[in-house]
Amino acid sequence: MNFLEILRFAIRGLTANKLRSALTTLGITIGVAAVILLVAVGNGASAAIAASIQGLGTNVVNVSPVRGGGQSAKARPLTVQDAHALVDPVGAPDVKAASPVVTTTATATRGQTSYDIPSVVGTEPAYFTTTNKEIADGAPFTAEDVTAARKVVVLGATTAQSIFGTAEPVGGNVLLNGIQFTVAGVLKAQGSTGPQNADDVAIAPISAVQNSLAGYGSLNQIAVQATGADSVSLAQAEITAILDARHGIRAGGTADYQIQNSEQLLATRTSATETFTVLLAAVAAISLLVGGIGVTNIMLVTVTERIREIGIRKAVGAPRSAILGQFLAEATMLSLFGGLLGVAIGLIGSRFTISGIQPVVVPSSIFLAFAVSALIGLFFGVFPANRAAKLRPIDALRHE
Repeated sequence: MNFLEILRFAIRGLTANKLRSALTTLGITIGVAAVILLVAVGNGASAAIAASIQGLGTNVVNVSPVRGGGQSAKARPLTVQDAHALVDPVGAPDVKAASPVVTTTATATRGQTSYDIPSVVGTEPAYFTTTNKEIADGAPFTAEDVTAARKVVVLGATTAQSIFGTAEPVGGNVLLNGIQFTVAGVLKAQGSTGPQNADDVAIAPISAVQNSLAGYGSLNQIAVQATGADSVSLAQAEITAILDARHGIRAGGTADYQIQNSEQLLATRTSATETFTVLLAAVAAISLLVGGIGVTNIMLVTVTERIREIGIRKAVGAPRSAILGQFLAEATMLSLFGGLLGVAIGLIGSRFTISGIQPVVVPSSIFLAFAVSALIGLFFGVFPANRAAKLRPIDALRHE
């Protein structure tokens, strides 16, 4: 019996019970689609994080406090004075600007409209240049606004739209946690970079935010701009020397702050998202395994139901290899069909945004998932096929 005849018998066997065949492929379909889609989500998250960090520029350094750092009780918080000390032409010639940053949340109210702002940033004017935030309407606040603790605010595009709708935001008033602020400007839209929307933000003078919203605790970070991309390492060394001296960190001691440039931030976030992607792929692989077990169960049922057919074929001279090949072909075709359907569903699903992340399909995941689905058909089909091939004709014909 040649391959085409074996294939013909396999197709006839599958189409004899179409509903069962369709349900059997469902597990494989879900597994393949899950592998493709979840890997695409992880890859999309990595791309979004990379775009967000690279948008900060290659000459940006972030200084943030370390909980439990420093020499136990002597650990000091980051302060506005620390940020100002970093702008020193003598001690830090490679530092162009340093902006103290505090972050909090607030509920914005205007008339009957209430909106929860996920990120309210208190900082100084240099922050806009350091983080590449451009003004689309109005103007940023000034150093005089910071000194006088004026309650003015620059809104992100999403925040402005959510609070003011079609009305002109600039010059308008908005209550942040019941405190009135005047809108000085609106940021140019940057677009969503994953779950965190870069346009859903409000930026105000740090003095006003500390006075009215966040209090006078430690800074969340200091955003430092080096004089150029080539001077980032020198700037980091200068920042370390200044902060060690101000915080009393001795040589060899543990600092109560950490310094990261955009490349280090990218490496850290990328490592985290890669781990996340591997975990997602592992979860999806389990669903493929479950689908393979389903193929085994259904094929065993099929063999049991078709024992008399097997007996007749063997009685008229069908070799063991033909029976084995037929049932292996059936299992493999079920898996391949499920794999193709899973690829189609995965590709269609990747066209939609999921939790603020635009999935990015990895071609290798498509080929790998499809190949694994075919191997699953072969692997999990071996036992039922071998069982069918080993049946003695006389025992099969006696089966009721």
